[in-house]
Amino acid sequence: MNPLKIETLDLHSLNQVGSYLTREICDFFSQAAAVCLDNQNHTPGGLLKVEGDLSTQFQLSWQPVTPQMRDSWEDMQDTTEDGACGLAILMIQKLTEYKVIKRSRKQTGFDYWLGAKEDDNYPFQAKARLEISGLLKGSNRQIDQRVRNKIEQVKPSNYLKLPAYIVVVEFSTPLVKVVKV
Repeated sequence: MNPLKIETLDLHSLNQVGSYLTREICDFFSQAAAVCLDNQNHTPGGLLKVEGDLSTQFQLSWQPVTPQMRDSWEDMQDTTEDGACGLAILMIQKLTEYKVIKRSRKQTGFDYWLGAKEDDNYPFQAKARLEISGLLKGSNRQIDQRVRNKIEQVKPSNYLKLPAYIVVVEFSTPLVKVVKV
């Protein structure tokens, strides 16, 4: 019996998965995610667990992190936030019917608007919301608390009657927790 083959997820593929974000933003997020994984001593080929309302595993692939990249991403708090965006966007676009169509404005309670993957016409129609959080290193308890905090954060926009995906990325495991509210 053959073991189940795990799909490879190339961080650099973010600019090819169909979001409406620019190639430069996608590359920026991908590089941040690679630096976070490298910071936590992961190497390409390791597994990424996805838990919560979506559940799977991916084998991760990324370009080698150079000293120049590490120097460019010295502020690990910002790097973690941007890297989490990269992985969260990849997860949503790989595992749901949605793609990122637009950055949300401040004070909305969420980070990105999601639209249908098959919608290639601009302007897109918003179908869902995406809120992202990142932890460089956190326990299951911290991840769950972050999810609860983010569920509260999106509540003011619940009047939109659109589903919200809460995605918390933890880089030391690495783990992506996805909750749909």
